[in-house]
Amino acid sequence: QVQLVESGGGLVQAGGSLRLSCAVSGIVLSINRMGWYCQAPGKQRELVAAIHIDGTSNYGESAKGRFTISRDNAKKTVYLQMNSLKPEDTAVYYCNAEIKRSWSNGYTDYWGQGTQVTISS
Repeated sequence: QVQLVESGGGLVQAGGSLRLSCAVSGIVLSINRMGWYCQAPGKQRELVAAIHIDGTSNYGESAKGRFTISRDNAKKTVYLQMNSLKPEDTAVYYCNAEIKRSWSNGYTDYWGQGTQVTISS
């Protein structure tokens, strides 16, 4: 069974930093795109950042210049370094990964359970 286990959320003051981690557990053949999404109360889930297996990445507008996504393929882990945090970054952050579990199957989207990030002003 494949699971995405997130960690690193919490409460910080505006201007501070947090580092989120998401580790994929279980047997997988390949992990293509890995990413982070956020969802604030009353809003739709939106892309924060994503990184592909070749290392190329893309960011949502609010994350550009402040957040950095990275991955460790050997550890099946994706990270999100968040700097210069603002109160409007407050949301639940979800890890996402495109995972191929066998040669006979294609890639399937998996989601973590979410981790709360709260930024105080």
